[in-house]
Parts: sequence; structure tokens; C-alpha cells
Amino acid sequence: MAAAWGSSLTAATQRAVTPWPRGRLLAASLGPQARREASSSSPEAGEGQIRLTDSCVQRLLEITEGSEFLRLQVEGGGCSGFQYKFSLDTVINPDDRVFEQGGARVVVDSDSLAFVKGAQVDFSQELIRSSFQVLNNPQAQQGCSCGSSFSIKL
Repeated sequence: MAAAWGSSLTAATQRAVTPWPRGRLLAASLGPQARREASSSSPEAGEGQIRLTDSCVQRLLEITEGSEFLRLQVEGGGCSGFQYKFSLDTVINPDDRVFEQGGARVVVDSDSLAFVKGAQVDFSQELIRSSFQVLNNPQAQQGCSCGSSFSIKL
């Protein structure tokens, strides 16, 4: 078990310092229960807007090449009913909404936008993992203890 944990830690550390290959899923989580305020160079997120933190912009500029951007999707699943999915992509679909800040782009499809409008996308680096996260999601009622799923407000 210790060997498996050690290799997992090594893989997480390596992902934090090396770019992800095109199209590969990125680690995602809802974020800590104690929500932290993150600085951003954009105005406050309005109705239907997604705000990017400075750390998110910085990491996206490091890992994206050319026309690549971060795609944020919401899928059914997880302990609480819905979960976030992050991936690098190059194709913008007709129903996508593009949020750009400081040269970094996050794209959200219209179905997923209903679940994350007004939220903030952050990049967090911790000892055991680094990941993009959705913070301060006004559409989420609660998250589960695993930190990767949420339920919506009805």
C-alpha cells in the first residue's frame, strides 16, 4: 500500500510541474469546504459569467499551446449528484460560452453553464495534488466530503 501511495504522490507531483498532453483530463475538485477568496484581475462575476483567478490564468498560460483552452463541464455523478470535469480542448462548439482573462480561456457549454454561472475557476497546488477547481459556485447547494461533487439549489 505504501508503494502505491508513493507512486500516486510522485504522479501528482509530476503533473504539477509538467504540461498535460492535449485532450487529457485534468484533476478536478469542488474545492475546500472553507472557501478561500482568490484574487482576480477581472471584475466581479455577473449573471452567467465565470471568473478566473490569477493562479488559474497563470497555469493555463503555462500548459496551453496555440488555440488550446480549458473546457469546464458538469456531469451527473459523484456522491452528491453532479461533478466537475476539466479537459484541454481546441474546438469551440456553437453552444459554447468563452470566458477569457489575461490571455487564458475557459469554455463552458450552455448546459453546464446553468450549473456554474457566477462561479470562479481556480488552480490550486497542494502537497498531495494540484488541480483546477470551481470555487464560490452560487448554483451549488452543498458538496460532499470527497470534495469533487456537488448538489444544486432547487
